[in-house]
Amino acid sequence: MNGLNANGTPGVLLVLDGWGHAPQGQANALTLAHTPLLDQLQAKCPAGLLHASGEAVGLMPGTVGNSETGHLVIGAGRALPYDSLLVQQQIDSGAMREHPKLNELCAATAAAGKALHLIGLCSDGQIHSNIEHLGVLLAAAAEHGVPRVWIHAVTDGRDVADGTAVRYLTRVVELAQEAGAGRLATVTGRGYAMDKSGREDLTEAAVLAMADGQGSLRYQPQEAVVCSEGGDEWVLPSVLASPDGQPTTSITHHDAVLFFNFRSDRIQQLADRLVAHLQRSGRQVFPASLAQYDTRTSIPPLIHRADASGGLADELENARLVSVRIAEKEKFEHVTYYLNGRDARPRPTEEHLQIVGAQAPDYRRRPQMGIAEVADAVCATAERSDVALVVANLANIDVVGHTGDLQATVRAAEYTDAAVF
Repeated sequence: MNGLNANGTPGVLLVLDGWGHAPQGQANALTLAHTPLLDQLQAKCPAGLLHASGEAVGLMPGTVGNSETGHLVIGAGRALPYDSLLVQQQIDSGAMREHPKLNELCAATAAAGKALHLIGLCSDGQIHSNIEHLGVLLAAAAEHGVPRVWIHAVTDGRDVADGTAVRYLTRVVELAQEAGAGRLATVTGRGYAMDKSGREDLTEAAVLAMADGQGSLRYQPQEAVVCSEGGDEWVLPSVLASPDGQPTTSITHHDAVLFFNFRSDRIQQLADRLVAHLQRSGRQVFPASLAQYDTRTSIPPLIHRADASGGLADELENARLVSVRIAEKEKFEHVTYYLNGRDARPRPTEEHLQIVGAQAPDYRRRPQMGIAEVADAVCATAERSDVALVVANLANIDVVGHTGDLQATVRAAEYTDAAVF
């Protein structure tokens, strides 16, 4: 018998991404949505609630959970201290100030008379970064007397409210003043600097601004934000200019580059492209990252991630049980890479099926996404006698919910209910 059920059929782990429990109200899409099947299942079947934020999923207390940590914990079968928590623990204990790799990087940069470039998302969304971590790095650079510290700020508008970038850039300046080191060099929206879809044109624009000082010249960082037509997320790669109209800086030979996002997936494309661009132009730099990244380029981390071995994927592989992972592009790495403990290696007992639904430039206009195709694939796979477990993600509520459009999210919930039916 290959299936997990007594009759030999596969078990199904169905993740309704974004479907949570909250007080009912007119601002709650799940309250407004007509979801008869899931309402009935919750009322008549054994059900329970699990915490999905804060310490329950390895995050700082009070921190909102996210799809990545959720899938990581589901796959591991236990709460793992996430990278953000590991970094914060090092900072709170004072260990970060004594960190040998950080001190070595700053000391060597100071001794060579070179510059330290700090690159990362400047907000307190706690999903990809924490702007306050920048202050610790600036203080370390100041203590070692690094002569030039340049900050390449990435604006958010996604994990925090749009329209807040100017406030966060002001905080960057405050952190630099408090530390006694650091100046803004570039300002770039995360749509460019943190693309993970393979859009080389977007990443290249960010790379050219940071590495070569090629971009929209601005005399004040706020100008870059004010001139953005696409909000904080799509601030054009902008280079801060000196009074003579020239870029304030570029990355030069033997400079140090430290990426301070603690989450890897949306910064690693930039990290790889930036280091490769510098190498092609004959500039040897010393890269580092605050946390561990999955880059092709060797970038030493200050903090290594927690061990996630021994989870669901390992147990299935050891038992030689076949599992099939099904999701649309937006959540495909969640049911594969994250569920497997951030382990990207191929496994002989796993099949991965990425669903390509009808593409739409705006999820608000197509809240159904490719959910019908995902549901069909799950049903077809569940008929197979050689499969033990089907894992699928219905992404609609999470993805559409991120647009902030309440009515579109209501429709996404209704499509989800229909797909489960």
